[in-house]
Amino acid sequence: MAAERNTVSCYLDEKTFRLCCQLFLQHSETIQDGWSWEQIKGTDEGFMKKTLLIPVKSSILNKQHECSIQDENMETDDIQANVEDETAGVQAVCEIHAVLRYEYHVLYSFSYQIPVLYFRASTLDGRPLSLEEVWSNVHLNYRQRLQQGPWDTLTQQEHPLLGQPFFMLHPCRTEEFMKPALDLAQAENKRVNYIVTWLSVVGPVVRLDVPLSYSTEVSAPD
Repeated sequence: MAAERNTVSCYLDEKTFRLCCQLFLQHSETIQDGWSWEQIKGTDEGFMKKTLLIPVKSSILNKQHECSIQDENMETDDIQANVEDETAGVQAVCEIHAVLRYEYHVLYSFSYQIPVLYFRASTLDGRPLSLEEVWSNVHLNYRQRLQQGPWDTLTQQEHPLLGQPFFMLHPCRTEEFMKPALDLAQAENKRVNYIVTWLSVVGPVVRLDVPLSYSTEVSAPD
């Protein structure tokens, strides 16, 4: 029974994690979508990293950072160029111009024997987002599913390799997210790259999308 359960949950050892990451990064280099491997100096530890600039509605930020304040420093021509419907220009200005910087790290958890997604988010002027603001930016498709326990799913903890505060998608929910995808692959007798499957499932929760080409081009390690 235990072996059967492990197969479904698809726990993996660190060697398999690194092999999956290596194949993932090879494809990233091909399509130039910004993933890299960050090695910790003086150790054999490391993690995958990607930084994204994500446009959001300014309503997700705290009131002291509302769009009316930010608008004063923006060029009117630049705003209008991004607003196709001039009659909705005022509303669009208040909704589209906020940009957040998300930095994602994929680490291996020895405790859970699975990958874990750590990330931090800030405004372009460097102000870190609160947990409430990060939760407000969770994709709408996932909010209802997570609504009963958002703070159990999204938590703030110290980065295990950098010693800095990061948010994380708690690994205790990994099986819940992964099981449908793993069951389907098993039913179709397909060998999948765990990192590709896992990140394709959990990444979109926090605005991290994985291009479809990863699923079609990145193989499982031998």
